[in-house]
Amino acid sequence: MLEINNFSKFYGDKKVVDNLSISVQSGDIYGFIGANGAGKTTTIKAVVGIHDFENGSITIDGHSIKEEPVICKKMMAYIPDNPDLYEHMTGFQYINFIADLFEISTEIRRERIQKYSDLFEMTKHLSGMISSYSHGMKQRTAIISALVHSPKLLILDEPFVGLDPKATFFTKESNARMRVRWRSYFSFQHMFLDVAEKLCNKIAIIKNGKLIASGNTEEVKGDKNFGNFFSWRYKIMSKIWILIRAQLINFFPINEIREPRNKKSKSSVVIASFGIITLAIFFLCI
Repeated sequence: MLEINNFSKFYGDKKVVDNLSISVQSGDIYGFIGANGAGKTTTIKAVVGIHDFENGSITIDGHSIKEEPVICKKMMAYIPDNPDLYEHMTGFQYINFIADLFEISTEIRRERIQKYSDLFEMTKHLSGMISSYSHGMKQRTAIISALVHSPKLLILDEPFVGLDPKATFFTKESNARMRVRWRSYFSFQHMFLDVAEKLCNKIAIIKNGKLIASGNTEEVKGDKNFGNFFSWRYKIMSKIWILIRAQLINFFPINEIREPRNKKSKSSVVIASFGIITLAIFFLCI
């Protein structure tokens, strides 16, 4: 389904991804893991056609993303970690807009919108303006719009940030269902392995732009060279990172400019974030 062969990407003279090769088959739930700045987002944006690249090739179902970008994009859906939706629309209008782009018939889109809006408990909210949505509601709307055209390739960038536990569970369940029913592939990008090792059947670990491990999850976990990635310390760090990001996105959203609820709330979240970061540093040092 997805073939990345000898992919390299430069920013000026700096090589941020170095000769990366990954092969993902239909039905795989593939975790793409690494620390901040490792090259994950750069790779994903090249896969979806946002970034051009100098060396290597990326093909989706046999089609080159550089030479046949429209064909490739018809087969995929991409959900960034902080989805940028059209806030002057209602949720329902936005999802229908995406369905129009992919030429989904009225009958099929109605069925799928109903199915996924019920699944993610968004049915009663889709008539509201997206500008009034919380980050979690925007994330769920983005997921519904991605699923409405039943993509062969679904790429999610830290998909659980900002989702409540129930929505997170539904997202995981829908991933498993699509893998079985539609033989679709999911690519997850996650800073640590707490989610990936439970959900993905294959993983790849990238460090400083280079692939250092890839294959079946159990095989990579069993490699002593990468055992520290699966330690309790990194699992705790994963949860801490998600908590920090959720708090910062809630009070300082990237897509919009708005004042925090009040000065006390702003001070509280800054103090809490500082405490969490201190705790994270402690866990990494022990």
